[in-house]
Amino acid sequence: GARTLSECLSAQLQQFDPDKTPALASAREIVARHLDALGRRDYGKIMRKLKIGEEEMELAAALIRSLNPRPGSQIAGPPPAYIVPDVFVRKYRGAWRVELNPESTPRLRVNPYYAGLVKRADDSADNNYLKNHLQEARWFIKSLQNRNDTLLKVASCIVERQRAFLEYGEESMKPLVLREVADAVSMHESTISRITTQKYLHTPRGICEFKYFFSSHVGTADGGECSATAIRAKIRKLIGTEDPVHPLSDSKIAELLSREGIPVARRTVAKYREAISLPPSNERKHLR
Repeated sequence: GARTLSECLSAQLQQFDPDKTPALASAREIVARHLDALGRRDYGKIMRKLKIGEEEMELAAALIRSLNPRPGSQIAGPPPAYIVPDVFVRKYRGAWRVELNPESTPRLRVNPYYAGLVKRADDSADNNYLKNHLQEARWFIKSLQNRNDTLLKVASCIVERQRAFLEYGEESMKPLVLREVADAVSMHESTISRITTQKYLHTPRGICEFKYFFSSHVGTADGGECSATAIRAKIRKLIGTEDPVHPLSDSKIAELLSREGIPVARRTVAKYREAISLPPSNERKHLR
């Protein structure tokens, strides 16, 4: 690969046919020795150095402008998507604290100057215009505050329910559905679904989407419940520590989970294994 801009442009100029590309030789000379002057648009200096006329200079400059100074950008992937968490979850003196991220929940207020222009007894068009927009602004700020309050309630409910996950990791994730949170905060399930869409918590275990904490469950042998997320984590752990010469089949994984009191069918193991992008045992054996 090219180490400098000069090398990068020179390599691209090598692709042109000298017989069909006017001013190619001059362009190569400029790229090799006079890029600084070209950047300053000091065409007079370049023309004197190369002993070329104005027309040749213009053709060479146009050819160089047609090149790509960063050809690698054409094959590079899209820029990374940075996630700004809506809520911070921290442990403080043995207790989990939930706080809104001030960067994602800006403080809004009505400009007191414009609010002061509204006269209660004035029915003029201008005053009514200000009065209506002032009311809309206050309703908007109130709605935003209600939304933030709901977000904090939902996040607090999730943290309370998933405390074991925060302490010990995925294998301790509890089953949780939208209805449970809706009942806990006395809201409709559709409201909880909407407020948790594309919202993120910053936890000691990384940034997690709200939806990540919701999952179905499987009944355990002792009458309890195990979340699908926890089962997937257990499957990942079993496969990660298996004998590479004799990888675990889905049936064997189902048997091992059953010994832990989590009865799941082989096809359920296969479904969860595929969900975490792990190949079947015959392919894992070939990969090692």
